[in-house]
Amino acid sequence: MTDIASPEAPTTLRVARLPSGVELAHDVAGQGHPLVFIHGVMGDWRSWDPQWPAFSTRFRCARYSRRYNHPNRNTMASPDHSALQEAEDLLGLLDHLGWERAILVGSSYGSFVALALALQHPQRCAALALSEPPMMKYAQHSAAGREAEARFRADVIEPANAAFRRGDDEAGARIMTGGINGQGMATLTPEAMHRRLQNIGAMKTLALSSDEFPWLPPERLATLPMPVLLMAGERTPPIHAEIFRNVCAAMPQAERVLIDGAGHGTSRDNPAAFNAEVLHFLDRHAHQFAHPHSTARA
Repeated sequence: MTDIASPEAPTTLRVARLPSGVELAHDVAGQGHPLVFIHGVMGDWRSWDPQWPAFSTRFRCARYSRRYNHPNRNTMASPDHSALQEAEDLLGLLDHLGWERAILVGSSYGSFVALALALQHPQRCAALALSEPPMMKYAQHSAAGREAEARFRADVIEPANAAFRRGDDEAGARIMTGGINGQGMATLTPEAMHRRLQNIGAMKTLALSSDEFPWLPPERLATLPMPVLLMAGERTPPIHAEIFRNVCAAMPQAERVLIDGAGHGTSRDNPAAFNAEVLHFLDRHAHQFAHPHSTARA
């Protein structure tokens, strides 16, 4: 393991080299039960700045940059990269940290990754607190979802992919940002756009993948044994609202909550409400995952 200094924050990121050769930059702090934050497509480890103080005082927290996100330099993109490969990366990080079971807190595509891991290795997941997993195939479960997906593909996915293919990364990032977060949300600041462009490789890898939204069977999601909280933004765009509704229908065992005043990025748009809902959920279910050996020290 090597360390890299981060110019954005007073911390030193650790770098885990997985058996696959993938390297994952990550930050670890706190004591208590292990908890891993998993960011969305356009974010990285910094996406969880609004959560870090509130959670690292109560849990042994890790936040990491997924395979193709800043500041990682992995260059082994495949044409079918998806949440399934990212779930294997997350499993490798848990192994690297020596964490047998961890709470997973995800946003957007990070939530998709968490669900993929939970299906593959449920024994490694103590609880799931997930915001709007963008499982696009679930839009097909309702007429409203099919209509929303058709509009999203025509207005966002196809124009963004065309921009990426012609090399106009900034245009692709702006199209994806507006479509994913909702045009009614706050306009990107120059700093926020800079961060988007730092993560453009991850965005393009999924946008141009042959199967960026792999199928997770509803009958298996319905039998996940760990406590599950599903969250959505009260102002999220229609495509996410329809997917969320259909994912919730597939997971009747899950608790659900809407985050007031938030779009797709619930943890960023209303961090106080997001933090309160997740911490309350974990407090209520602590007896299901806390045990004498739950304190992580990696």
